[in-house]
Amino acid sequence: MADSKRPSFIVLWLPIVLWAFAFPFIKIGLRELTPVNLTILRLFSTCAIFLVIIGLAPKRFSPLRKKDLLPLFLLGFFGLVVYHLGLNYGETLISPSAASLIIATIPLFMVVFAAVFLKETITKRILAGILVSALGVVIISLVGTQGNLFSVSYLSAACAVLLAAIVGAVYTIAGKKLLERYNALSLTVYAFLFGSLGLLPFLSPSLVTQAETMSWVGWSAVLFLAIFPTVIGYVLWYVALEKASAASIGVYLYFIPVFSTIASSFMFDEPITWPFVLGAGFVLGGLVLLNRHEHA
Repeated sequence: MADSKRPSFIVLWLPIVLWAFAFPFIKIGLRELTPVNLTILRLFSTCAIFLVIIGLAPKRFSPLRKKDLLPLFLLGFFGLVVYHLGLNYGETLISPSAASLIIATIPLFMVVFAAVFLKETITKRILAGILVSALGVVIISLVGTQGNLFSVSYLSAACAVLLAAIVGAVYTIAGKKLLERYNALSLTVYAFLFGSLGLLPFLSPSLVTQAETMSWVGWSAVLFLAIFPTVIGYVLWYVALEKASAASIGVYLYFIPVFSTIASSFMFDEPITWPFVLGAGFVLGGLVLLNRHEHA
């Protein structure tokens, strides 16, 4: 009998696909916006959508507790604002596939943080699945696409994306704690609304200047990033966290570089090579190990 607590196919996989497409769309947005201004437009657009949702369906939201205001701000600021600032800055200097590889280390940090803070049991099979999938990610990023040999031009860019991976893991783990008091939609919305307040000091005249001169392609990239990977992706991710452990669903994040490379292949005319197919096989193998653990 299927486990009623297991996330559905759409809830688990749709955020992964949408986040994979975010990497090439970030690259498109950065053609016309600075990393800071892209972050502001993306997150402020997301907050506007969430405010509309609150106005239309207020009963769907858990009551906001005064004692949680600071934790929600910190969760949103570090897990969302710092994450997107780091990722956007990194993609100005490194390729989307290289950035997706670094972001794919999130499950490694999640395993550590889940064991330390959530007291989740990490079995040998889960660790094996993570390591096998990680090997696949490395193969894809090193030799999986023609001319992409994981050449990170600037150390600062790589460190910025790595910081994004770390705070992304913290966001998932810390958020799971708050899910004890808030449903998935409420936690996501509150984290975005309060965390995005940390962007106010970054507002500058350049934001207005760049927004006024943006093409329809630039605006399409911003709106896509706000609606699909952000609003839909983050809400569904926390829905998945309500039904499964952080460690068990974290390994699915390894599919992001696979799908991201495929998307970049179509969007930027990057050919898919046999090493990429080999790496994808390892990613799938890691997932198989995880699924065997869940059904044991």
